[in-house]
Amino acid sequence: MASYSTANDQILIEEKSSVRKFTLNRPKQLNVLSLAMGSRFWELYSECAKDSSVKLIIVKGKGRAFCAGGDVAEVIRDISQGNWRAGTLHYKYGFMMNYLLKIHNKPQVAFINGIVMGGGSSVSINGRFQVVTENTVFAMPETALGSFPDLSASYYLSRLPGFFGEYLGLTGARLSGAEMLACGLATHFVPSEKLSLLEEALEKIDTSDPFVISSTINKFSEVPNLKEKSAYHKLDIINKCFSQRTIEEIIAALEREAAENKEDWFSNFSIKLMKKASPTSLKITLRSIREGRYQGIGQCIVREFRMICHVLRGDISTDFYEGCRAILLDKDGNPKWEPSKIELVTDEMVDRYFTKIDEDDWDDLVLPAFAFSKL
Repeated sequence: MASYSTANDQILIEEKSSVRKFTLNRPKQLNVLSLAMGSRFWELYSECAKDSSVKLIIVKGKGRAFCAGGDVAEVIRDISQGNWRAGTLHYKYGFMMNYLLKIHNKPQVAFINGIVMGGGSSVSINGRFQVVTENTVFAMPETALGSFPDLSASYYLSRLPGFFGEYLGLTGARLSGAEMLACGLATHFVPSEKLSLLEEALEKIDTSDPFVISSTINKFSEVPNLKEKSAYHKLDIINKCFSQRTIEEIIAALEREAAENKEDWFSNFSIKLMKKASPTSLKITLRSIREGRYQGIGQCIVREFRMICHVLRGDISTDFYEGCRAILLDKDGNPKWEPSKIELVTDEMVDRYFTKIDEDDWDDLVLPAFAFSKL
């Protein structure tokens, strides 16, 4: 067995038999992905894809989080210095990493034993197996920060049952591990006390066969009960309201539900979350998820990269900088969105997020072509 570390010890790497284990190692920062981590993950996945001795990848986080997203502080620092392009490197490596993780032939098992948020979700969800526990907390909080669910989120959110993906992406509501399993964001639920035993079992199987891997995880897995107030029990209301064509119509539908069922917590809770979010972010998020329903993983990634470049550039709205200031930096919890109301966000503004950056020396993201026969 060999053990060593890279990216300034932010990713710990362990080789054991035919298994490669990657541990996100920024526990004080909830394992948020730095630029160094993103580029290193891209290298590691590329190496594993080409290495015939690697049969399985295990990824996990140190401390109480799996991965709480990207390192927004690094990106905001670049933007505040007038260098929005530097911030795009974070996302470029993240998008390419997730594309390779989704399409290569080496199965990954993610141990999501703690917080998983935003872009951190893609590190697990784009792999083959997602193991959640009683400690798991999932959320896509981007609209509250003036951005949108990215790093292929429009691909996997749009493929959840009914319109549950729209609900998660627009509200930023939190899910437990049991709820992730129920809606399809996870493949297995394993009590945290059994994770070390599962890890040992996976190290011994020496195969990439998904059936064998799944069967091994099944030996330690359970079917948890959903809490009475789980949003997943409200899927009928979610489908009724979040299937509406526009954000305005979604909120109106929720308000009707709240008026007709005054004792029901769900509609008022959803309205409250959406009204705190950036109006611009709500509109581009809805369109992104809707387009994702009809696009492959590569198309979603290329489109989302265009969108995040506009977000970082601030050419249409500066809500991302303002949201991060209010929530993460100054922590006053009072972002001043511009436009401040949903009805002031025009279709023309939304359309611009989906167009190529209008600069002569700027190119869209080009995803690498892989020779699958050599992987």
